[in-house]
Amino acid sequence: MSTAPFDIGNTAFMLICASLVMVMTPGLAFSYGGLVSRENVVTIMTQSFMSLGWTTVLWVAFGYSMCFGADWHGIIGNPMQYFVLRGVTLHTMFTGNTAAIPLVVHIAYQMMFAIITPALITGASPTG
Repeated sequence: MSTAPFDIGNTAFMLICASLVMVMTPGLAFSYGGLVSRENVVTIMTQSFMSLGWTTVLWVAFGYSMCFGADWHGIIGNPMQYFVLRGVTLHTMFTGNTAAIPLVVHIAYQMMFAIITPALITGASPTG
């Protein structure tokens, strides 16, 4: 019986939570689609689905670094620390707490909230 360097239960729980948050984005698209007029359904749903794409690119490029990187002049995280996830492998562990999860799981979990946030903001638009 070999022991993994990470906690399997915590990792599985974080992956399940990340996938449930990701499912919220299409659900939100359909919900907002039902709230707007017929002419605006495709537009409002496209805005929610586009959030999945461009927010992922921004998060991987420098968003994670700016949120969780070492501070830069005491204001914000250093955008170059994890630029395009430099230095992150499948074996890199998240050191922010004692959960013993891989860093890529933490990145994916936090990215799901970065994705759903602009999708939620589209609901405040006065279309419909």
